[in-house]
Order: sequence, then structure tokens, then C-alpha cells
Amino acid sequence: MSDAVEQAYLEHWARLLALLTAELRDLDLAEESLQDAFTAAVTAWPPVPANPPAWLLTAARRRAVDRLRRTAVALRKMPLLIVEEPDAHEVQDDRLRMIFTCCHPALAPEARVALTLRCVGGLTTRQIARLFLVSEATMAARITRAKKKISEAGIPYRVPSGPELAERRDGVLAVIYLIFTEGYAATEGDRMITDELAGEAIALARMVTELMPDDTEAVSLLALMMLHHARRDARTDPDGRLVRLAEQDRALWRHDEIEAALALLRPGLPGPYLVQAAIAAEHAAAPSAPETDWPSIARLYEMLEAMTGSAVVRLNRAVAVAEAFGPARGLALLEGLDGALPRHHLLPATRAELLRRLGRVDEAVEAYGRALALVGTAQERDFLHTRRAELTL
Repeated sequence: MSDAVEQAYLEHWARLLALLTAELRDLDLAEESLQDAFTAAVTAWPPVPANPPAWLLTAARRRAVDRLRRTAVALRKMPLLIVEEPDAHEVQDDRLRMIFTCCHPALAPEARVALTLRCVGGLTTRQIARLFLVSEATMAARITRAKKKISEAGIPYRVPSGPELAERRDGVLAVIYLIFTEGYAATEGDRMITDELAGEAIALARMVTELMPDDTEAVSLLALMMLHHARRDARTDPDGRLVRLAEQDRALWRHDEIEAALALLRPGLPGPYLVQAAIAAEHAAAPSAPETDWPSIARLYEMLEAMTGSAVVRLNRAVAVAEAFGPARGLALLEGLDGALPRHHLLPATRAELLRRLGRVDEAVEAYGRALALVGTAQERDFLHTRRAELTL
């Protein structure tokens, strides 16, 4: 290219730049939008458009409008995202602060927990739906309604303090426990156990107990999760296959963590987390599976069911009753749960195991099939396939 041609070329693009800048001056975003447009041109050309100046102007205008729209949305949402600085002795961890902030009492308990899991916990709507045992569409609608209520009511996202911390405690503990649950036993995917997620939940619970050292339920939740997490090395074999509690090598349990968890438990007014921690402590204290005090565990589950009315607790109680008093009594407790737990694979899986022990093979095979249709993780699916295959050989 000759010097004269090069000079003419530069002058042409300088005039074009000035023209485009003038066209966009009212948008107050000319420079950024033009940079975006030129970047896009470098990426998209060739082929070169028939009218390059018009193409660049249109592209720059569109990018400027997009920027203005994003700015408008940000300004509209900003009041909802203001987080005040905490006091010196209040919530310091950023993620825990956001969990306390999102668990606003103006929202229904399930809605605030679901929204916090989605926006702060990073769980997908599908994962949250499986944790709550509802359809993905139902959970998506629940989260959307919660967001809409926050927007319409102008609820500020601010860090609570003093009495407000206790007011939001139940929601915060529920969020932390569900994060742990997803790490301890994933709802779907190739990994049944995610140690990092479970460990993060334990760290969050530990910070809550530092904020509320006299709160029995907060301390009990921490102990409960530590007791469960202490068994992580024994829950799968070297090939990644699921190992049932009765078959786990207890030498692989983290006994130092178990001792630390047991030391946290204290007498107090029984709450759901304290009762669950007592159940986990019974398992941890048993020297071997046959020495487990199943009658005590069954009584604790009965107490927990009376407190919560939970169908999942009834399912777990049925397992304990079957161990303590025989599979027929456990099976009877499963009656009527199908409507309450239509998507929970552990209901047909438990029924299959109890039918198996009663020698009702055909019914057990059918129940395994229903469980396989609902199960979400590869390890559990392989386990159920193996159990069913043992009956059909």
C-alpha cells in the first residue's frame, strides 16, 4: 500500500469514526459502543458488509441501547441489593451474610430457603426441586414468586443484627442443612458425595454457632453434620460403589471428628436437629452394626415425626422399626406415603428391601424398578440394579 493510499484510508476511517460518534453522542455511550462494534467487525468480517459504515452504526447503536437497558435494570434493582456493613461482632463471612440477608421473614419459609439455595448456595432449580421433593416447574414458580415479592414490596437486602439474627435462624439452618444434604447425598449426577460442598456447609454452621453459642439447635445441627460427614471414607468402596451403613468398615470412620461432634451435644429442649443428632450419635457409638441400638433409634424417630410431621422422617422411622422389630412392622409404616413422596426414590427402594426380607420376591423386583425410574445418581442406580439382579438370576 502506497503512502498516499494509506493516508487516504486512515482519513476515511477517521471521518467514519467521527460520523458514528456524532450519531451516538446523545446515548452517552459512543466510545464503548463503537469499540464493541469494531471488535464485532473484526470477528465477523469477512465477508465485508455491502455498506460497512451503516453496519457499524447499526451495531454500535444496538450495543449502546443494550448498555442503557442494562444500566436501567441495575439502577432499578440496586435498592434490593444494598448490603450494609456488619457490626464488628456480627456476620463477617460474605456468604453467610448473604444467607442471613436472603432469609427474610417476609417470605414464606420454603420460599426463602429455596431462593437462598438458588441465589447464594448456587444449586440449580432442578437440584432444589429434588431436595424439596417437588417438580422442577413447581420449584421454578416458587422461586419466581419469591423474587417478585421482594421486588414489589421493596424488601431491602440488608444484613440483620441483634434480635433479627435469631428471627432468621430457622431459615439459615435449613439452607445450611440442605447444602450439606446435597453434598452428602447428591440428588443427581455422577458423584453421590461431594466432600467440598458438605465441608462448606459445616464451616458455615460453625460460624453460626460462633454467632449463637447458646443456641441448642444451631450447635446440634453442626454436631449432626459432623457425625454424618465423619463416615465419608467408608460410604463408597475403592471402585466408587455405594456401601450401606451396615456394611461399612468402621475403622475408616473419622473417630476424632465423631468425638468432637459428640462433645458439642448438650442437654436442652428437644428440637428437630437435636433429635437427629441423637440418632446419628447412636449410630456413631455402636461398635458394630449388629450392636446398634435400633429400638432407641426407632423411638427417637417417632419423637421426630411427632415434631415435624415429615413423610421423610416416617420413611426413616420405618427402616429403624424394621431393624428393631422386623420388616413386616416397618413395611406397615410405609403405607400411605406414596402420595406424599411421589418423586423420592428411597420410598420404593426401602419397600423393595423390606419385601425382599419377607420373601416377597416379585413385589420386591417391581419396587426396585420403580426406584430405578426415580433415582438420580449413578452410584445409587448401580446399587439398585445389582440388588434387583440378585433376585432375578
